[in-house]
Order: sequence, then C-alpha cells, then structure tokens
Amino acid sequence: MSRLYYHLSRFNDFDIDLCQACNDLSRTPAVRDVFRLFSRLGDGVFWYTLMTFLLVAFQGEALRPVLHMIGVGLVSTLIYKLIKHKTLRPRPFNVYPSIICTGNTLDQFSFPSGHTLHAVSFSIVAISYFPFLAPLLVPFSLLVAVSRPVLGLHYPSDVLMGALLGSVITALSFQLL
Repeated sequence: MSRLYYHLSRFNDFDIDLCQACNDLSRTPAVRDVFRLFSRLGDGVFWYTLMTFLLVAFQGEALRPVLHMIGVGLVSTLIYKLIKHKTLRPRPFNVYPSIICTGNTLDQFSFPSGHTLHAVSFSIVAISYFPFLAPLLVPFSLLVAVSRPVLGLHYPSDVLMGALLGSVITALSFQLL
C-alpha cells in the first residue's frame, strides 16, 4: 500500500468518524432543532433578509455590496453544482446506516457543501463592506457549517471544501472588482 493511499484512507476514516460524532448530537431533540433552524436559515432566508435589511437601512450605500453578494452567490451556485454533479459523492446517510438524516436535502449529492460555501462567501462580502456585521455573521456561518454534518447531510470534508471554495471565489471577486 502506498503512503498516499494510506494517508488518504486514514483521512477518510477520520472524516467518517467525525461525521458520525457530529450526527450523534442530533439524537438530542433540542440540539437537532437548533441545527435544523440554522440549516434552514442557511437555505437563503437569512441572506435574502440581510440583503433587504442592508438596502432599507443603508439605501444607495448598500447597492454595491448587495449586488456583489448576488454575483458571488450566482457564481458560487454554478461552481458548486458543477463540482457536485462531477464528483457524485453520496450523502453520508445514504452510505452509513448509523448516520441518520435529520434535515432536508436539496439534492442527492454531498460534495461540496453549498450551504457552507454560500455562508462563507456572503459573510466575507458583507463584512468587507460592513465590518460591524462580523459578530453576527461569523457565528451564524459557523453554525450553518456545523449543522450540515450534525444533520447527517454532509461529511466534515464537504464543509471544509465548501468554506475553502467560498473563500476563493469571494477573494477572486474582489480581485475582479
């Protein structure tokens, strides 16, 4: 067995074990309900509300940040859907019977986490224009990201890749603007 295969295998085992540990948290109804709420808000409800709030509160000053968020959101959606349908990684609950799905899925594939990708990218854009939002957006984005393996919808590596992609896409958007 090659060293690379060995390390990849160990990483995969760690990813599955961490996914199971996260998912075990969903056995407690209060914990499950909290993470369901954050996952649901991460579907877009929170971000649309934030954009609307910014436009109402800051009017013309918010137009550029909101358009930036919309642009990053559209590009992120295209990229993550392309990757998701090329990798075809099944969701953890479809592979491991001990991992229970306690949330709603938007599709059948796991890699990468679109919720995390959007949470990270929207947060970076919003905070760059309105730094006072950081104490709200950073914890919210973390809770959205953690909700995905807790609810059995993603492996932790899906979440990490979603965060990385969101960061890269957003950094590139600032370079292009």
